[in-house]
Amino acid sequence: MLSLIFFYVLAAILLAAATGVIVARNPVYSVLYLVLAFVTSAVLWLLLEAEFLAIALVLVYVGAVMVLFLFVVMMLDVERAERQASFTRYAPVGAALAFVVAGELIAAFWLKSRSMPMTSFQAPRDAGYSNTRELGAVLYTQHVYAFELAAMILLLAIVTAIVLTMRRRPGLKAQDISAQVAVRAEDRVRLVSMPAETDE
Repeated sequence: MLSLIFFYVLAAILLAAATGVIVARNPVYSVLYLVLAFVTSAVLWLLLEAEFLAIALVLVYVGAVMVLFLFVVMMLDVERAERQASFTRYAPVGAALAFVVAGELIAAFWLKSRSMPMTSFQAPRDAGYSNTRELGAVLYTQHVYAFELAAMILLLAIVTAIVLTMRRRPGLKAQDISAQVAVRAEDRVRLVSMPAETDE
């Protein structure tokens, strides 16, 4: 019963965080809500005994993709006046989200330490069971084309982010490779003949 209540609490937090991602007008708040949504999803995976998915979600998405999103948001010059303001105004929201994440993890580890399954119909696994091996067997056989397609979409997203940051705008200092290669030494260096000085 307690695990079921915890599941509904996590589901409510996940829905609220997903709504915050869409509704938030500030892109930094949107990224913070997305971090909360990913961590809450990871806790749900952890309670369902899919530890590999939970760790991968935290390490890959929260640790790498969210940092990339935050840098892209900063580089896109969205609301430049807002970006130039102090980051201390994001501290209350960040602290509240960190408190929620810490509470979720503490509750998840407490439930797992008491061996309380997420659902009553979940069969216990033996010690030799590896969900990582099962996931890899399914991912690289039945869903290999979808996996490769997802990789191509992520590559396209990275290239698009780079193109958006390199767009023409006032004050942008761009590098002209062809002009640098075409430079001659005679155009940059001037040799001056000066008479020798003697110490007399």
